[in-house]
Amino acid sequence: MGGSKNIVLFGQAGAGKSSLINLMAGMDVARTSSDMRSCKLHWEKYLIEFDDKSYSVFDTVGLEEPQLGIQHYLDAVENSYALIQNLERQGGVDLLLFCIRAGRLTPTLQTNYRLFHEFLCDKKVPIVVVITYLENEDGEMDNWWKRNRDVFDEREVRVAGHACITAIRGNYSDRYDQSRTTIRKLVKEFTADGQKEALKGGDSTFVSFMRKLKGLPVVKEKSRMKKNVASRLAMRCNLSPDVAKELADRIKDDVMKGAT
Repeated sequence: MGGSKNIVLFGQAGAGKSSLINLMAGMDVARTSSDMRSCKLHWEKYLIEFDDKSYSVFDTVGLEEPQLGIQHYLDAVENSYALIQNLERQGGVDLLLFCIRAGRLTPTLQTNYRLFHEFLCDKKVPIVVVITYLENEDGEMDNWWKRNRDVFDEREVRVAGHACITAIRGNYSDRYDQSRTTIRKLVKEFTADGQKEALKGGDSTFVSFMRKLKGLPVVKEKSRMKKNVASRLAMRCNLSPDVAKELADRIKDDVMKGAT
């Protein structure tokens, strides 16, 4: 079967991430109760196998608007950073799976995309988007993407692939089965050998800045670089200056602990 591929799943709470995991697995392995949303404070790992391949899917904490709970938001981002850094020491992340609920591409979704793709993974991990809750879409579920793909381009949310699905079985068994085939095909395609290597050499931002802090002996230089990270977070991810500064401080502390 070979080694397991590492997939990091992210998106807002309520996007259907747990249902998506169950869809891929072909069985109920993740709890989907809405009661779990507010108490989930840590990523969860699910081992999924299909078509003679193994996948470790890491379901991250749902990222909401910072204004709805700054400390929870910062905890969630820091938790995701720690996960990705841990995976980097174990072979790396093979795929980012961006789960969104069908609807408008909001600034929060754009922020989440930039945080994971640009800042946490340095644009060096393939990213695909999965649009959920399309069981009532007129015609083919993929029609949603045909109508909205230009919006993604306009917002600079660029993905390597997409899947328009429903993860709700209910009265939609045909679409549910079709969705399982679609998502599994997408995962197999973008975790194939060579996909991640093709992205190496992309622009480095957040993580590379933080790694450089380890080698800077002068306090003044470290302070300047941290300010650069905070300002970039504020600009690219629409974070307030205070939230961006605290996030940069937290990640800096994690980096420095890892250096000792």
